[in-house]
Amino acid sequence: MKILQKTLITLAAGSLLSMGAQAATSYSNGYTGQPYIGAKVGQFDLDIDNADDPTAYGVYGGYNFDSTFGVEAEYVGSDDADYRNGDLDAKTYGAYGTARYQFPNTGLYAKGKLGVAKTEVEGDYTNGLVKVSNSSSDTGIAGGVGLGYSVNPNFGVEAEYSMMDSDVDAKLLTIGAQLKF
Repeated sequence: MKILQKTLITLAAGSLLSMGAQAATSYSNGYTGQPYIGAKVGQFDLDIDNADDPTAYGVYGGYNFDSTFGVEAEYVGSDDADYRNGDLDAKTYGAYGTARYQFPNTGLYAKGKLGVAKTEVEGDYTNGLVKVSNSSSDTGIAGGVGLGYSVNPNFGVEAEYSMMDSDVDAKLLTIGAQLKF
């Protein structure tokens, strides 16, 4: 099942990249695409009993092939959260195809993304006199939705909700800012 899932994810990601590349070359309006980098902060929502939700921070970058389609990669890590009077650390790495809808006559846009993400969660706590370590690392389908606002052609802000399907179902709520080139 894992091989089939990874094959389907690879085919879906390749199709999204191919569609974006074709869209970029088929537009005759002179639009050449736009790379961007950004930083985000927010909170993980992890499906772990007796654990606080850690604060998340991350970086991301991407390329918009046109005003509708693009690709994005991100890294999001966490601070140490309380886990049974010990520590809990979470991080995720993701690669996505993105789709945007620009609301007419405004800088406001809606964004959706779908791709793959690797989620890693580690926790240490003391159970009596014994130190117990738990860890999980899994790659799965991930996606998200968000709203953004382009303050000007080179700067924007976004709020986003993402879900990563893995051993520990992780959800992520973030706000971020990006510089466009």
